[in-house]
Amino acid sequence: MKAAWYERNGAARDVLIVGDLPDPKPARGEVLVKLNVSGVNPSDVKSRAGRPLAGAKVVPHSDGSGVIAAVGDNVPASRIGERVWLWNGQWQRAFGTAAEFIALPAEQAVPLPKSVDFTAGACLGIPGLTAMHAVNLHMPVAGKTLLVTGGASAVGHYATQIATLRGARVIATASAARADHARSAGATQVIDYKAENVARRMLDLTDGKGADGIIDMDFSTTAPLLANGILAPHGKLVGYGSNIRGDQAVPFGDLLFKSLTLQFFLVYELKPEERKAALEDLKALLEKGALSHTIGARFPLAGIASAHEAVGAGRVLGNVVLDIA
Repeated sequence: MKAAWYERNGAARDVLIVGDLPDPKPARGEVLVKLNVSGVNPSDVKSRAGRPLAGAKVVPHSDGSGVIAAVGDNVPASRIGERVWLWNGQWQRAFGTAAEFIALPAEQAVPLPKSVDFTAGACLGIPGLTAMHAVNLHMPVAGKTLLVTGGASAVGHYATQIATLRGARVIATASAARADHARSAGATQVIDYKAENVARRMLDLTDGKGADGIIDMDFSTTAPLLANGILAPHGKLVGYGSNIRGDQAVPFGDLLFKSLTLQFFLVYELKPEERKAALEDLKALLEKGALSHTIGARFPLAGIASAHEAVGAGRVLGNVVLDIA
């Protein structure tokens, strides 16, 4: 099969190889998926650049979509031919979705509604599930005001849509160039974090109260704002990322006396019941056609280095994908 892989960490053009690898075979409890599209996420870029390798050869990317071509023992043959989207394709394993085929546990291949194309399906494993779980941790959200940082990002755009559909008022942060994209997802106001004082603007928009909840993509920049009142008493910050991996100071006095909650999660490590709920909620919205999907750039498999560079530069508005088939 055609595939892309790397054997050491480094810059995309220095380490990514495109060539032929043996076709995988599904083991017991697994399915073999012929991939149509592979999703490229920031975590894939960071893994290639500097995280320990999961094997001698690493085929990157955790997200993807395609059709089940074969099944292993203990998997119904009726699944062959099923359109699916994938989650955790390359989490704690060496072979991900940047290839013509992938074999993985059957539960990680989720039926894709016929009304949803394969390109959208390749955006669900990380962006879609992260957004859904983040909103679920704030439930119920009807009538609440949520601040979504990075409202024009892949996760933020989905989170804004989901929260809005559930009756929340969403205020998002985004640059002026991306503000309209955040608004298109349902954000009622957008704070230009590059030009405005985010805390002051947030208080102005909430009559001095602050947000009932925050869905946060970068705790390193949001944490200092907690002392400035962006989160209302008894509010909750749900975080899924930070640009700084090390220890970060938090305003303990504000957390204590305002009874604030900080909750973080890694989408790869959701509890089974959490993932089940997020999958069911995503399915319902997909079947209704309630979510919009933004594809910012697409590349052929042979252009994987360019795809990684595009994601790493952070200039693409929307998801970056590889067309495999």
